Amino acid sequence: MRSGARAAIVGAVFAAMVGVAGCGSGQDEASGPKDGASAGSGDDKPSLKKVKTGPPSAAEVTATARAFLTAWSAGETAKAAALTDDGDAATAALRGYREKAHVSKVELRPGQASGAKVPFSVSARISYAGESAPWTYDSSLTVTRDTTTGKPVVAWKPSVVHPGLGEGDTLKTGAAEAPPIKAVDRDGKELTAAEHPTLKTVLASLRERYGKKAGGTAGVETWIARGKGAKSPDKTLKVLSKGTPGTLRTTIDASLQRTAEQQVNKRAKASVVAVKPSTGEILALANSPASGFNTALQGSYAPGSTMKIITSATLIDKGLAAYGKAHPCPKYFSYGGWKFQNDDKFEIKNGTFEQSFARSCNTAFISQAGKLKDDDLTKEARDVFGIGLNWQTGVPTFDGSVPVQSAASKAASLIGQGGVRMNPLNMASVAATASTGTFRQPYLVSPSLDNRTLAKASRTMKAGTKDQLRKLMRLTATSGTAAEAMAGMSGDFGAKTGSAEVDNQEKPNGWFSAYRNDLAAAGVVPAGGHGGDTAGPIVAALLRAGG
Repeated sequence: MRSGARAAIVGAVFAAMVGVAGCGSGQDEASGPKDGASAGSGDDKPSLKKVKTGPPSAAEVTATARAFLTAWSAGETAKAAALTDDGDAATAALRGYREKAHVSKVELRPGQASGAKVPFSVSARISYAGESAPWTYDSSLTVTRDTTTGKPVVAWKPSVVHPGLGEGDTLKTGAAEAPPIKAVDRDGKELTAAEHPTLKTVLASLRERYGKKAGGTAGVETWIARGKGAKSPDKTLKVLSKGTPGTLRTTIDASLQRTAEQQVNKRAKASVVAVKPSTGEILALANSPASGFNTALQGSYAPGSTMKIITSATLIDKGLAAYGKAHPCPKYFSYGGWKFQNDDKFEIKNGTFEQSFARSCNTAFISQAGKLKDDDLTKEARDVFGIGLNWQTGVPTFDGSVPVQSAASKAASLIGQGGVRMNPLNMASVAATASTGTFRQPYLVSPSLDNRTLAKASRTMKAGTKDQLRKLMRLTATSGTAAEAMAGMSGDFGAKTGSAEVDNQEKPNGWFSAYRNDLAAAGVVPAGGHGGDTAGPIVAALLRAGG
């Protein structure tokens, strides 16, 4: 909606504000430079001069930024768009700014240029359905040289209009597409982003999906509507009038959530998830840093030796390994043209399978690659542990991947490298399945709210396999690589450590996957080092607090 209000940019460029006294009619102007020239060129005739190259001068940056900001503020969309290197995209975005975001007035104050980059502040007014509110924020533009004309132009990006905009995103003002929610934990305690910063993106996703189902009424807002295929939820930028929130119950345990946040915050970068094995309910999730990508639910990392939980189940099912049976653990083993080795090149002479599992012997698992079909590990991960089955948790998640591989890559997959990818949610679920023998898909919101169909594995774990796997994980937690982190643990528990090597990374990603009674958890510390020392204490703290 366009109001017809006058818009102005006051003062001198970079020293103060850009001066303009144009009439902000809200209609696209047809009087801008026809050839996309910057202000003051005044020459539409063909030129035989050599096209200018190289970065724009300081004077060109100043003139181009001034002309663009002046045209934008005055509502002269066509004129402003002609001063960019993508007129069509700029036209659509600047029209949308007035018509979809309902900005009725805007003033732009440029800051000090840094090379070709010009920061500027925005002071706007949003008017919609009788509601009006001021809106201020900062953005920036970069001036570049058009390779065809040689003239300086604004390098167009959606972030010029607002720094939160990405490709395909749109600014909108209106009745919010999703009413606000009051998210509560399993006991009815409210969960807020202020108290639990790491839940901010999760709460936004829950609002987007369940706002209407929770029974709230929408207010009037300005928001970023994400483009098709975006992984991030829509983002509210300005609230003109508040709606009435509906109450949405989640599976989170607020007390355990606080413990998870406290533990990951001890590291510059870490993520952890806790689930309830008997139901699949997600009890806690946390990331450090709290803002940014949700690694706990959407990360995609090689899980290292925590993958040996699934690999061991595969080998036991195939009769290739068993608790108490002899199993080779040499210093080296070659397969598919690759030479594999153990950490510090250790070996276990005349060892057993449980010793190899507890000490995390790589070659003990690599040595079995030739006896497995290329898809054996993939089938075990999918059919028993539910990995990659399109989980319906209630929020966006990555559900793990164990692709069919051959030769050396197949061997590497057995120890959680190669093409295998997981996150803490996946590995918490793996520990839960190991403890009960049955995959129960993790979820954050009850499926009864929206009649979601939870993913189901095609078979439960064989009883003999489950018993052996639990004994293997118990041994690892009491006298193996997980013993230090799990020291003093009581009840029914087991664990597995992991360290995943990453190219050009000094230290491996540290992993830890474990369970205690009816609680399972997994964590990762990227570039942290060995899992028992890094992710182990984080996971163990959750098990002690809630297990």
